[in-house]
Amino acid sequence: MYGLMQDHELLISSVIRHAAAQHARREIVSREASGTLHRTSYGELERRARRLAAALVQIGIGRGDRVATLACSHYRHLECFYGISGMGAVLHTVNPRLFKEQLVYIMNHAEDRVLLFDADLLPLVESLAPQLETIERYVVLAERAGMPASSSLPLACYEELLAEAPEDYAWPVFDERSASSLCYTSGTTGNPKGVLYSHRSTLIHALAALQQDVFALSAKDVVMAIAPMFHANAWSLPYVCPMVGAKLVLPGRYLDAQRLHELIVSEGVTFAVGVPTIWTQLLAYLRQTGLRVPTLERVAIGGTALPPAVHATLGEYGVRAMHLWGMTETSPIGTTAASTAEVEALPATARTTQILKQGRAPWGIELRITDGTGQPAPQDGTTFGPLWVRGPWVASGYFKGVGGEVLDPEGWFPTGDVATWDQYGFMKITDRTKDVIKSGGEWISSIDIENLAMSHPKVRLAAAVAAFHPKWDERPVLVVVAHEGERPTREEIIEFLRPRMAKWWLPDDVVFIEQLPLSATGKILKAKLRDQYWNHLCASTRD
Repeated sequence: MYGLMQDHELLISSVIRHAAAQHARREIVSREASGTLHRTSYGELERRARRLAAALVQIGIGRGDRVATLACSHYRHLECFYGISGMGAVLHTVNPRLFKEQLVYIMNHAEDRVLLFDADLLPLVESLAPQLETIERYVVLAERAGMPASSSLPLACYEELLAEAPEDYAWPVFDERSASSLCYTSGTTGNPKGVLYSHRSTLIHALAALQQDVFALSAKDVVMAIAPMFHANAWSLPYVCPMVGAKLVLPGRYLDAQRLHELIVSEGVTFAVGVPTIWTQLLAYLRQTGLRVPTLERVAIGGTALPPAVHATLGEYGVRAMHLWGMTETSPIGTTAASTAEVEALPATARTTQILKQGRAPWGIELRITDGTGQPAPQDGTTFGPLWVRGPWVASGYFKGVGGEVLDPEGWFPTGDVATWDQYGFMKITDRTKDVIKSGGEWISSIDIENLAMSHPKVRLAAAVAAFHPKWDERPVLVVVAHEGERPTREEIIEFLRPRMAKWWLPDDVVFIEQLPLSATGKILKAKLRDQYWNHLCASTRD
């Protein structure tokens, strides 16, 4: 027997229709390439997204066709999120920071038919175009006055495309399991793999993100999406904010600490998301200038582990930091380090230890950690093993079957992370499978070493990597970036770490550099560091 309830498809267009009906005047603020701020609203966003959808139909784009964007976070890119997916095509957000070879590969692999891009990326697009096999139209996300003076490509003007489209376009209704957007993983080895989201998975993920133990947003919030729109759909904020009518602030290409601080203050930002490197830079700026962030209440931090020092320092500025764990394949939310009544009852030190873990799964996500035999690991907080996930917003495979069958027979997805979980249900990533340091047959967590190192007052960033050792196979080497004006020594760092970790975990050496290599999404490139320092200990090896 079926229930007697209305059956409506869960479509992305429903989000912007709702926002236009209930929050039409709520602002969307984005910083333009010129540095000026542009202001629009959810009502105007819906009108222009409909025009974009109509324009795509006029040029022959149909359901399931891939339409690529090569752009930073701004209001026109946001219109693409709704116009492209809303008419039944697939939004393919392309990360402009990737290597050219990767850009060519993913656009050809996706078989994109149209490319919409920021005007200042024209030199990049022109260099890629001869190798792009399926792109039929190049559209510059600009008005006529902002169009390039000349180009080797036949360029269309985005604003003229919209102006020529009819205003009365009606959002179509189709199967909610239809593909909505395509994001390629930012892996540092091999070709990126496509994760194909559906309308259904995207909306369920967004609803889950609004839970109190996740983003906990409302119409009163002002939200800044520092995570780029090409990085796992800006962690769902382009969908979450219109759902509840939160003001949305998009920083564009300017992610330096000074301009982020200006936006936080001028727009009254209450909540923001970004990777740890963003917050270390902002905190360094606040430390240097003596400025504050008076309206900022909460930040969600993901991408890599939340360093305890960053968590503590944000707290000194009155900002509550919450760790998120996830990946492109989980849309991206997998767990959040939201506290519980049990955890709140713990002594302060134990409570802090808990909330610095990667956290608990929200409704919709199931976790499994297996031991060496493939059986579920005990929830003792110490036994670690491979982490598996499943749920309605977790990938079941990669676009076009790349990598073959990825799920196990019970539908679990392998994350590539090594983790523990404890009696409170909190999961802790001890490392990526490829980043674990295997010394004398025992595993050392590079993340734990890094977090402890970054609690040293002179250390801004740190990365621990495996180096070859003739006796122990691998030993940790710690690579450090110091705060500006600080000159810590190897011995100073080692002595700081000595009482805080097992003796055999202590790094065999500490190397100081000016800047850590970062990926296109702000993650530390551990593979590059491993290659660079693999033979570092060979000249003078310690037992």
